[in-house]
Amino acid sequence: MTKVVDVREAVGLIRDGDTLLIGGSGAGHAVPQHFIDELAALFAAESRPHDLTTVRVVGIGDFADRGFSQLGLPGLMRRTIGSNIGNEPRLGALVEANQIEAYSFPQGVLSQLTREIAAGRPGLVTQVGLGTYVDPRQTGGKQNALTTEDLVEVVTLRGREWLLYHAFPINVAVIRGTTADEDGNLTMEGEAVQGEMLAMAMAAHNSGGIVIAQVRRLARRGSLPLREVKVPAALVDYVYVDPEQWQTYITQDSPYYAGALRKPVTAEPPLPLDVRKIIARRSLLEFPRGAICNLGFGISQLIGRVAWEEGITDQLVLTVEQGIFGGVPVAGNEGGAGFNYQAMIDQPSMFDFYDGGGLDVASLSFAEVDVEGNVNVHAFEGRLRGPGGFPNISARTAKICFVGTLTAQGLQIAIDDGVRIVHEGSLHKFVPSVRQVSFNGRLARQRGQQVHYVTERAVFALADDGLVLTEVAPGIDVERDVLGQMGFRPRVADKLLTMDRRLYSTGAMGLAADFGAVG
Repeated sequence: MTKVVDVREAVGLIRDGDTLLIGGSGAGHAVPQHFIDELAALFAAESRPHDLTTVRVVGIGDFADRGFSQLGLPGLMRRTIGSNIGNEPRLGALVEANQIEAYSFPQGVLSQLTREIAAGRPGLVTQVGLGTYVDPRQTGGKQNALTTEDLVEVVTLRGREWLLYHAFPINVAVIRGTTADEDGNLTMEGEAVQGEMLAMAMAAHNSGGIVIAQVRRLARRGSLPLREVKVPAALVDYVYVDPEQWQTYITQDSPYYAGALRKPVTAEPPLPLDVRKIIARRSLLEFPRGAICNLGFGISQLIGRVAWEEGITDQLVLTVEQGIFGGVPVAGNEGGAGFNYQAMIDQPSMFDFYDGGGLDVASLSFAEVDVEGNVNVHAFEGRLRGPGGFPNISARTAKICFVGTLTAQGLQIAIDDGVRIVHEGSLHKFVPSVRQVSFNGRLARQRGQQVHYVTERAVFALADDGLVLTEVAPGIDVERDVLGQMGFRPRVADKLLTMDRRLYSTGAMGLAADFGAVG
């Protein structure tokens, strides 16, 4: 019997009440989008299948209508589990309206949990998430009042607390590759990320479920390079072809993202000097030469571009949680991809590295910071989001820079060898207590992590007694522009430093020379 089917036949295999795991990441990276299109169309036409539990490791969507937003259809799902619903606004609206159950777990937890399900273990035991929103003593990852079942619990092993995230069977896994042969062997030579396609296939197979694969093209039986096969045919039940498959929602086919070619170093216009670039530059100053690093979403994504401008990309090992090791991470809505990297590895393995403390430094965004140094990155502005890989990256990394503007909503600054506040933001981001905890400052102090909070006008450090103001920008009045714009008063360092004036210059900062001097 042939494994090659039409996509509509593949979607028709989904039964009412199934647990459906869909692969891929973010804005179309290795996403089986054609399956999502057809599933949405089938339900709209026939109101089936219904009462699904949908699972994805990374939020899948373009922050508008594509991806899991298309599955935001009343009745299609009973429950959804993911790490970030922020780029799936239509689905998020259903969750906010209490029409479906929803859980938000860290990205690395879900990635690694696919392996635990495959191995038949009871779940994932980890310290990632302790003391944060996902701890069952806080919300347990539940995103609305309709969601009541506990899927994570506190356990004690060898005298230490851990979280146990429960395993659950997978009825259908939908994965994606570039090429499949007639037997169903799958390669991924054209993909921007590999994700956890193998673990997903094993999880569904060992749960007694089925595995469906989307590919761009078919190859004759026995013609694929053996070492290129990422998912063997024995684990794949059905294959359908989407000849229009794009690499991401934005890019049709980049050999640089796929790792087939290295991108030449060419002169590019520098990023405009604005508040985001200033913050990215200051965060980059905390990165020592040779450091293994992670860059989060938002402002932190600009650090790769700033490093490129400064000519020091080859002096750092920048990583992306989706599996990009080294090279230059891609910013914006294509975050997750990269080019000129050392290696592309599977996402669960990358999170193993992060969770074990392998990173030297990370730069991550904040939405709120409180007096204890706690950070909220996932629950703000009245709209459901999620933390993505933030809890994994921040849990054990030795040095962390949390980055963001001091205030928001209307902030305007002038840059001239320093900062002048033209119009202050109306929203204070440094608050007495964060709404939900994405990063626990008390636990970070116990772990001995070095933590900075970097803004356009001030830098704070996490000390035993909470936040300490350590630097201010040239042109800033400490009382009026910093302390007066916070919901609490941090301690001010005895020796308050001035932020590096190079941060506010239109030309390069000269970090290549700095790195050379260190050597």
